[in-house]
Amino acid sequence: MSEQSLSDKLEAKLELAYRNMMQRVESALQHAKQDTLPSIQTHIDAAVDKAIELEELGEEEARKLGTYLQRDLQDAAQFLADTGQGLRDWMRFDLDLIEDRLLDMFSTMVDHTQEELTRLELEAQANTVWQAGEITGPGALCCDNCGTVQLFHSPAQIVPCANCQHTAFTRVWDDEPDTSSDAEQSPPADTQT
Repeated sequence: MSEQSLSDKLEAKLELAYRNMMQRVESALQHAKQDTLPSIQTHIDAAVDKAIELEELGEEEARKLGTYLQRDLQDAAQFLADTGQGLRDWMRFDLDLIEDRLLDMFSTMVDHTQEELTRLELEAQANTVWQAGEITGPGALCCDNCGTVQLFHSPAQIVPCANCQHTAFTRVWDDEPDTSSDAEQSPPADTQT
């Protein structure tokens, strides 16, 4: 089996595991009583443990994906709290491009995360950096070096910038300048849904 084929299989496995973690967290949130709602991190930790228990991922991979999911949810919730805008603005593309179930899961988790951020008065994590090789949820990431934008319509692995091969990115919100113009970078066709 070729190295590229192994890499593609690993990427698909990680993307599926990220989606499974989202489903488990969303399900736990829906079953939690509002007055005893545990933190979103508690639910993410439980989803990570379940992925390990079911041998979907090794412990290191599962913990990384849990960290990525927490980062994406906190960033979206902080954007909503800071700007008063909606998920469409945070993701920077039409929500019709996302599967209804995926959008429902992400919205539910973002709502709970936003409540948690408000309740705990967490500081904004404006300098959060996404790295090539990590898995991210839906939205837009901007290359820190040249400003090229990558759009993610579903969980996918972040690839180095197609324009400059830089590997660090930040989340792009609608009120930020869009330097991508027509040179917008998107992940490979098989990662968009």
